[in-house]
Amino acid sequence: MDYSKVIYNIVGAAYNVHNELGWGIAEAVYEEALCLELNLLGLIAIEQQELPVYYRDVLLKKRYRMDVVVENKVIVELKAVECIQPEYRAQLFNYLRLTKMPVGVLINFGKSVEVERYRYDALTNEITFYTNKCNS
Repeated sequence: MDYSKVIYNIVGAAYNVHNELGWGIAEAVYEEALCLELNLLGLIAIEQQELPVYYRDVLLKKRYRMDVVVENKVIVELKAVECIQPEYRAQLFNYLRLTKMPVGVLINFGKSVEVERYRYDALTNEITFYTNKCNS
């Protein structure tokens, strides 16, 4: 499946939010605004979607909460920090592996918007970086 149109809309929506709000806002505010922007584009964007976790086939009480899931296809992890750190990528990678969703986007609403996109291959359990930062 081609996810490029969904990702294009996610990235465009992130820039719209950043242009409107600027930088230095709380991550939760960017999250809500991004979901609103995506909904206005006709996309289903769910905030704080709960992700159940199993250990030895037992459902654990502790759950992850993914920042945004778009069209039940793309996981979007949001940050509002100076720069993207490896642990932020690891968090997104864990979500991809647990859900088996094929695409993840890491967006940082810092002084400028940083976007990293990743593909997950459920057959090999590998995650690959497939674009550089967006600078538009």
